[in-house]
Amino acid sequence: MLMPRIGKRRTTPFRTRTFRAAAAASAAVLLFGPTAVSSAAPDPGPGLPADLVAALSRDLHISPEEYLQRADTAQQVAAFATTAQRQFPQVFAGAWLDEHGKGVVALAPGPGGEEARSAAESTGFVVRNVAKSEQTLRGEKSAFERWLDGQPAAVSALVRGVVIDTVNNSIAVRVDQAGLPMPNFIDPARVIVMAPPVAAETLPAADIAEGGAAAPLGGGDGYASVAGDGSLRCSFGFNGIGPAGNTVNITAGHCNPDLDNVGAASVHESLGGNRVGPKIATFQKSVLGNQDYSILDIEDGAAGRFENNQVKVPGAGPVAIEGVATPVVGAPVCKSGSRTGFSCGVVNAVDQTVQVGDRQLTQSFSANICALPGDSGGAIVTGRLALGISSASSVADFPICEIPNILGVLTGNAPQLFAQPVSVVLSDNPGLRIRTS
Repeated sequence: MLMPRIGKRRTTPFRTRTFRAAAAASAAVLLFGPTAVSSAAPDPGPGLPADLVAALSRDLHISPEEYLQRADTAQQVAAFATTAQRQFPQVFAGAWLDEHGKGVVALAPGPGGEEARSAAESTGFVVRNVAKSEQTLRGEKSAFERWLDGQPAAVSALVRGVVIDTVNNSIAVRVDQAGLPMPNFIDPARVIVMAPPVAAETLPAADIAEGGAAAPLGGGDGYASVAGDGSLRCSFGFNGIGPAGNTVNITAGHCNPDLDNVGAASVHESLGGNRVGPKIATFQKSVLGNQDYSILDIEDGAAGRFENNQVKVPGAGPVAIEGVATPVVGAPVCKSGSRTGFSCGVVNAVDQTVQVGDRQLTQSFSANICALPGDSGGAIVTGRLALGISSASSVADFPICEIPNILGVLTGNAPQLFAQPVSVVLSDNPGLRIRTS
């Protein structure tokens, strides 16, 4: 379920239980791949760092300009969807970006259909006619969850998650094995078999070094959280400002090794290898259950290093965050992590429930991106906007991303990264803000 690296503070090797959150064949994966765009050597495009531009070229085969344009279109789609859900609830059936980066609005038959169509087309979106409204699909999702609550443990334990698959106008269900009984309104073609979570790697211990550093820290830089003899290796997420005006960083909840004791675990900058620096933060708040996030309270002596809006690869140039985004299916997204750096993909499911270890992550989104232990808590961006925090991976037990990426090309089963939306964190914590330009 989790993607930190776990360790002992001294010389004893340490072990983490890193779980596979979902099968490579995710239930709501779009039935298209990233659009190939012919390009020469990566050009550090409009205000984007070279490492991010290289990841866009490698993973999505699109230019920086196309990336920014699609990210902007996705937020226009999100704004339209919010209005349509309120104005046309009987016909609106979801919205997304297609493989060409074009906004698509799905409409079902019913009152207000012509007005909804006119509104969508006047905004420049393509309209797709479907059978079921989003309202109907939400009802089916709730009905499935009620059905599941009444099933024997032998059945319910094998269901990993459920999501509204707007692209296919259906409910999609993730299961551990084929042949499980399903209610008749579930399309058998949308019941996706996935592997159960698995344990992960053993790593050497961390050594706490004396002295400090002065370089700015932001999303994608590494840290170790220490409690007693145990430590977790994760990545910083988005820098922010707390309700009291204090300097904070938003990262993953599961990166706190002592969830029961707020403030007990200390946070240290990763210095490379097994070395970490002095304490620079504590966990002000950690949530792990339906949500997965932590708010780090930065020490006064280190606050200046976090008073920036950077997301980056450790030791390289940053992208400057300008605002907060809403997850949209088909939107281009890139994650930054201290272990694997920048990796890019497209969002393939939003507002979903997925079983991660012994908990259910709700309101999450997923994207076809590889992430490995140590990337947990890192920032996920779309364009120059803050989108999410890395939470769980379907390929966390692989040693390098090249292996699952190649397997994904050969089999069509791309890696999946599950994420905590930043918008939900901000909503749950009034007064909390992301640092922006």
